[in-house]
Amino acid sequence: MKNYRAELTGVFGDPVDDNPTGVVEEAAFQAKGLNYRYLTIKVLPEDLETAMASVRVLGMRGINLTMPHKVKVLTYLDELSEAASIIGAVNTVVHRDGKLYGENTDGKGFVTALKNKGMSLEGKHVTMLGAGGAARAICVECALNGAEHITVINRNAERGRELAALLNEKTNCKAEYLLWEEGMKVPEDTEILINGTSAGFSPNINDRPDIDYSTVTEKMCVCDVVFNPVETVFLREAAKRGAKTVTGLGMLVQQAALNFTLWTGEEAPVGVMEEALRKEFE
Repeated sequence: MKNYRAELTGVFGDPVDDNPTGVVEEAAFQAKGLNYRYLTIKVLPEDLETAMASVRVLGMRGINLTMPHKVKVLTYLDELSEAASIIGAVNTVVHRDGKLYGENTDGKGFVTALKNKGMSLEGKHVTMLGAGGAARAICVECALNGAEHITVINRNAERGRELAALLNEKTNCKAEYLLWEEGMKVPEDTEILINGTSAGFSPNINDRPDIDYSTVTEKMCVCDVVFNPVETVFLREAAKRGAKTVTGLGMLVQQAALNFTLWTGEEAPVGVMEEALRKEFE
């Protein structure tokens, strides 16, 4: 018997019109022959409660959350993953057996992209530039995956200190905060350096984090959360100095792949998803 009812997934946000996740997930559904749809839905902050109730009412498989809903959504969930609970923010919800489970795949996508480059976090010294939402999620996942020490470098002292304190309190990782000053030197013991800021994001493609690039060495693995453009000025400068690099595109694809598996229970066609995303940014 033919089934005309598609399983629904999607994203709630405001603004949300420029969110490319649907392109990636739809390409994956098609590649696997699944009758699933991904809806990009504008949800105003005051309507989030109604929107989350609709996930249950419509029997949606799950939903992504983007700004400004990642924290407020916690109120409407039944359970949280360990990482989401520590981070205090959720970007993916899975609807299973009438319950809504909150997960944060931002950091998990980063960790998977790093592992795919042959890098382990076990015992590593990590330096994070920035302390916003993405930086916070990535720091927590690095800590949960065995990083020994994390240095948070941020201009806003209150936010930077708060992130370092969170890591010290809730994980086994040692963390410290450094005030970001002009031409900041990268700490010598850094093994993994991450740009967790939006510096270099399209259309400002010539921007880069204000650090002393002569302190980046070939011993470091340098990563960027910026995915458009794929090869940022930050990564090009690091590559010039012999560092191994990991793009933001890798992180974004792995994050989307995790969403796909959480919702469908199937292995994600990562190659198809990466190709779809690259085409979007060309």
